[in-house]
Amino acid sequence: MDKPLDLIEFETMLLGRYMHLLTPRMREGDRRLDRSAYLLLSRIQVDGPMSIGQLSDAFGLDTSTLNRQTAAMLRSGIVERIPDPEGGIARKFAITAEGQRRLASDRTENLDGLEKVMENWAPEEVAEFAAYLGRLNRDIERLDGRPWPRR
Repeated sequence: MDKPLDLIEFETMLLGRYMHLLTPRMREGDRRLDRSAYLLLSRIQVDGPMSIGQLSDAFGLDTSTLNRQTAAMLRSGIVERIPDPEGGIARKFAITAEGQRRLASDRTENLDGLEKVMENWAPEEVAEFAAYLGRLNRDIERLDGRPWPRR
C-alpha cells in the first residue's frame, strides 16, 4: 500500500464500513430509513416526483428492484403515488410529509455524526475535504453517466 491509489482504495473501503457507525440505524421509538429509502427520497426531494422509469434511469437499477423498494416505502407512508404533474401516463412517487420528516431527521443525525467525527478539524480542512469528495463523486458520475443533481 505504498501508492496513493492503493491508499485511496483502502480508505474508501473503510469509509464504506464506518459510515453506518456514525449514527445508529434504529432510534428508540422510531426507525431510521434504510439506505435505499434514504437515497431514493433524497433524489426525489431534489428532482421532484419521479416514475419507476425515471428512478431506474437515475440509479441504474432494474424496475423489479425499484418496485420492491418503492412498495416498502409506500407501506411505510414515506411516499405516495400521484398522477404525473406534467400530464404523462406513468404515475409518480412523491414524498409525503412523513417522508420529509424522516428524511430531515435522518439527515440531521448524519450531520451530527459527521460533526462529532470532525470536531477537531479546522473549518478549512472540512471545506477542503468536502471539495475533494465532491470532485471524486462528480468524476465517478461522469464515468457512470448518471450525475446526481446538486443544489
